[in-house]
Amino acid sequence: MQTALIILGFTFTLFSFLPLITTPLWWIRIMDFPRLHVAVLLTVVLVVYISMYGAQGPADAAMLLVWLAAILNELRYIINFTPLKKVEAKRTEQANPKNAFTLMISNVRMVNKKYDKFLQRVKEANPDMIIMNEPGHEWHDHVCKELDEKYPYSIKKPLDNTYGMLFWSKNKLHENEIRYLVEDGIPSFYMVIELRSGDKFCLFTVHPQPPRLMLNTETREAELLLVAKQAKKAPYPAVVAGDLNDVAWSKTTKLFKEISGLIDPRVGRGFYNTYNAFVPVFRYPLDHVFYDPAFRLVSLRRLKKFGSDHFPMLITLNYEPQREQEQEHPLADQEDKQEAKELIQEGLEKGEERNQEK
Repeated sequence: MQTALIILGFTFTLFSFLPLITTPLWWIRIMDFPRLHVAVLLTVVLVVYISMYGAQGPADAAMLLVWLAAILNELRYIINFTPLKKVEAKRTEQANPKNAFTLMISNVRMVNKKYDKFLQRVKEANPDMIIMNEPGHEWHDHVCKELDEKYPYSIKKPLDNTYGMLFWSKNKLHENEIRYLVEDGIPSFYMVIELRSGDKFCLFTVHPQPPRLMLNTETREAELLLVAKQAKKAPYPAVVAGDLNDVAWSKTTKLFKEISGLIDPRVGRGFYNTYNAFVPVFRYPLDHVFYDPAFRLVSLRRLKKFGSDHFPMLITLNYEPQREQEQEHPLADQEDKQEAKELIQEGLEKGEERNQEK
């Protein structure tokens, strides 16, 4: 039993410290995800070991201190998404926000056939805009008629490679563009949207590749950081939304925020885990909305599942540029900018390799 606990303890310790290595290797980057799980499991191992064996000398004491350091290392990432942290995105103080919009983000899962359930979620939420990640042509054909009737503006790129994207809006679009930033077959959308007041903002929607078996993350990092730079230079306040295939506490997401200057409404509020809807024990926040401090949060909630492995997210923001300076936002230093530049270059090169292989 003691040997088993020691093996488990050092395994979880390795899981905790491996992500500190700056590398796109999939088997390291995937360890960014289960920080809460590793912290809980290692805490259990630590408590059981101490209760059964105690610290039987300097070697045992050192081992237990290493385990404790690994637990604290995990907690320092996830604590930002608990009420113990000050909120980053402030709520509006307007009783009836007059310059607001509601956005629904949903990875529908291409093989999911529950089209009616998805449309029911749309009907219940009644958002002003809808972002669908992962729709293939079947999804497009089953939802288009109903959504086209309610949403006069849209951008559509269904694909049967799990990277399709569809967007509908009640608000007028002034510009829209389908972009392939890193890899052919993985689109992102850019648009300028007009609010009821006549004010405009820029919306970027993304869905880069996730880390998975034998697939490293160079292209994911490059796409996210390219969008971050575009959001920073956008002609109007920016919103970035979609399935980023990265957790809110990762180093890549932190760098994305610093380069873009956008804020995260989950900081100080909660995880808002969206994946995996089928496995309650293993859920992570993969579907994100980051936005310019010119916006104030009205509401943020996770919707009921509808057959996808992702829960939909619903956010309402109010445009209040006169109070922008009251919200702190991330800033990039020269080191951050250089790191982003290198990651973008590495990802573009890897993306070109993959494009040539297709």
